[in-house]
Amino acid sequence: MGVGRFAYTPIMPLMHAQAGMPDSLGASLATANYIGYLAGALLGIAAPALLRSRAALRTGLLALAASFALMPLTHEGGVWWALRLIAGAASALVFVIATSAMLAGLAAHAEHMTGWAFSGVGAGIALSGLTVVAVQQAGSWRTAWFACAVLNALLTFVAWNLVSRGTAAKAPAATAPAERPRTRRWFTALLTSYLLEGIGYIIAGTFLVAALQQGAAGWIGSGAWIVVGLAALPSCALWMRLAQHMSRPALLTISLSLQAIGIALPALSGGSVPALAAAVLFGATFMGVSTMSLAIGTHLRIPRAIALLTTGYSLGQILGPLLAAPLLRRGYHDALLLGAALVLAAALAAAACCIRFPHHLAHHTPAA
Repeated sequence: MGVGRFAYTPIMPLMHAQAGMPDSLGASLATANYIGYLAGALLGIAAPALLRSRAALRTGLLALAASFALMPLTHEGGVWWALRLIAGAASALVFVIATSAMLAGLAAHAEHMTGWAFSGVGAGIALSGLTVVAVQQAGSWRTAWFACAVLNALLTFVAWNLVSRGTAAKAPAATAPAERPRTRRWFTALLTSYLLEGIGYIIAGTFLVAALQQGAAGWIGSGAWIVVGLAALPSCALWMRLAQHMSRPALLTISLSLQAIGIALPALSGGSVPALAAAVLFGATFMGVSTMSLAIGTHLRIPRAIALLTTGYSLGQILGPLLAAPLLRRGYHDALLLGAALVLAAALAAAACCIRFPHHLAHHTPAA
């Protein structure tokens, strides 16, 4: 999912330079991916049985690899748009199925194990970034897409049996509505926070690398996305380990605040040190935010919490580029400041979730 969802970020500058892709089309392809991601999340809500379907997981994994392999075979913007739409839907489907399987399968284990599972997204970002950097020295944008398609196919082989036959056949028992605690107040604050994070994070996720390439010379500019992935890799496990000693909503507030600082740094100061700090802060927080938000939503025992939160996040990702587009005429600085402000607003919503948060609810496996 990390490769399928995020490899476009380092490939996009190559397509601008070598394939003559206009900026407007580049932004449109990003939007297509976000629309697809929303569609995949909505599918998880409309058909909850898919969250336990091994066939759906495998279809999503294969669709990701195929969409990458087909990208370099054409120069048609419409075909590119459709392929990125498919990749987005497949990414969301893989994410919600894998998350449901992880939270159920690792429920009896230490919480940091779930964090390490989520760190696969960071590993995918780092691997795709390394792949693109290696390929661009001797190849083209087409080679970059093919190389990432091969990488996705290899990872698909490893993830092929994530959803077992037993899991696919057995649906978790739903709790009667009368048994569910009244937690919608906190879930509303959480959903608001995650929606705002989706808007602000995607602005940074789309334009941070390009902004750092303009503001920092040398390997930091070209390797910024690799730094983001490497910082993301251990972050989820570290945040989940901290959650054993601190309130999750409080940690979510801290993580969002740090992310806002990281997004604003390149807009406020140029040079290598702010660029490196921005990449580390962004990478160290954005997957941790997802991990903690989904864990909090599951704890609150809201039906289909994962799919609902992912849908809100997806809506934010569609709104982000639309809000940032008018600000790009003068470069990336204003867009990054907007992203930072929105993530800071997400931190305030998370802080509202902290108020009288129900930390001790009876253990329950939520209905998908």
